[in-house]
Amino acid sequence: MNVVGIDIAKHHFDLHLLPEGTTARYTNDSQGIHQCRLFLAQSQPERIVLEATGGYETALTVELQNVGMPVIVINPRRLRDYAKSTGQMAKTDQIDARIIAEFATNLRPTVRELPDAKARQLKAFLARRDQLLGLHVAERNRLEHTTDPLLVKTIRQLLRIVAKQIAVLDQTIAAQVEADEKLQRKAQILDSVPGLGQTTAAMLVTQLPELGRLNRRQIAALVGLAPMNRDSGQFRGKRMTGGGRVRVRTALYMPMLAAIRHNPKIRKFYQHLLDNGKAKMLALVAAMRKLLTILNTLIEKNQLWNPEIT
Repeated sequence: MNVVGIDIAKHHFDLHLLPEGTTARYTNDSQGIHQCRLFLAQSQPERIVLEATGGYETALTVELQNVGMPVIVINPRRLRDYAKSTGQMAKTDQIDARIIAEFATNLRPTVRELPDAKARQLKAFLARRDQLLGLHVAERNRLEHTTDPLLVKTIRQLLRIVAKQIAVLDQTIAAQVEADEKLQRKAQILDSVPGLGQTTAAMLVTQLPELGRLNRRQIAALVGLAPMNRDSGQFRGKRMTGGGRVRVRTALYMPMLAAIRHNPKIRKFYQHLLDNGKAKMLALVAAMRKLLTILNTLIEKNQLWNPEIT
């Protein structure tokens, strides 16, 4: 079984092929990516694993995906944890490529369908919207503590500009979803759930395409909402949640609060937990997991919100 680990940098990337131990370095441009693709076509690896690097991996990933190669993009944290578990302290691009290849060999990550061009574009729009929202909140906070008339004027001007850009992105995102029949239907289903809105629906269909394909435990674990055991011998630790897709989990927080107010099923579930002595934050996490399970079921059954859904 051939597997390949690739460590990506801005201007180049390093490749390590196992079990042969072949190594190579290519420039991270169209020529280098083409050369790498030819090499991989000859090697025919079962898995090609890269780590997410904030965008430097995109061109190579798309090229390999377009020709049907089994490329997998991994969260860097998983690779760091793996390297620590093996006692690997040294770090170079070549060593990182080898560690990624060993990770692929020993843990055998699953090859999943990657987002297409439209989904990547929509994801980029949503990411930019999040950035602008963060800027808007920061400027509003500054405005509360600013008394100088000139500074107040500049902050207000910037707030108006940012608000207009957010509105443009909202319109663009809505148009993108409308233009894709599958995304439109999924977004329509999610938007029908009390407490959710169009922006959250667009985020979920882009960031969580596995909705409707996994069971309730798998989808909860993927988002980092599944409680994990922390037991050892006679010790029974607290069940904790975490990991997973942090951005999805974070983006679900405000809709969760809205659902507690406007979604009778979620409100009843949340209040039941509080009445039974569950801490408020733990009840929120459990209610978020409940909401995610409902969304998963609705997408799986291709049906709009139904208060009888479990």
